[in-house]
Amino acid sequence: MADVVAENGAPRRGRPPVSGEQRRRQRLEISRHAVRLFAEQGVAATSGEQIARAAGVSERTFWRHFPHKESCVEPLLTRSVDAFCAVLRAWPAELDLIDHLRTAYQPVLDAGSDDDVEAVLAVVRLTHHEPALRAAYLMLRERDEDALAEVLAHRMALPADSIAVRVQAAAMSAVLKAATDDVAAATAGGITPEALEDHREHLARALSLVLRGLSDASSLMRER
Repeated sequence: MADVVAENGAPRRGRPPVSGEQRRRQRLEISRHAVRLFAEQGVAATSGEQIARAAGVSERTFWRHFPHKESCVEPLLTRSVDAFCAVLRAWPAELDLIDHLRTAYQPVLDAGSDDDVEAVLAVVRLTHHEPALRAAYLMLRERDEDALAEVLAHRMALPADSIAVRVQAAAMSAVLKAATDDVAAATAGGITPEALEDHREHLARALSLVLRGLSDASSLMRER
């Protein structure tokens, strides 16, 4: 095993430290294998050992990344929310949200193929009959409201913890969840470009209704 240099400059033996990017990639790869196994044989019949073996990592590494096997879905689901937040951050001030989403929104951030999109939608479908995954999914959605609030706070020029921002973030999260549930059901037989285009359009229209009062709410809160 090669020598590595410790923080104090002294040589030491051992594996080089894993970078944050390497850790993220490894968690995502484990997540992909976990979702495939969950879909094939169910959550109860899938063990951490099986997931680790499929992903080519040790059980020790697997449990270091995830506190329980159900949490394996989080890296994939997080990519979906990250994609939406990225689009919101890039929303031009002069452009209507519906027009921006029509051209810029993708269901998964930096998806190189449809595989990760299908994996995310597979998780969503699984949550309807796997209670443990449903709980993990809903908890993640709740945490995602904080990310949405940060983006909206900048857009609305209000504190992220203000009631106007938090209500808008909760509403947007609910719309995103409903739209994702719909496209997951519609693509149970396979993803098509038409289905993803419909998803983008439905999401844009629903969010335009939710955010119709964004400017009014922002003005009202600043007057107080």
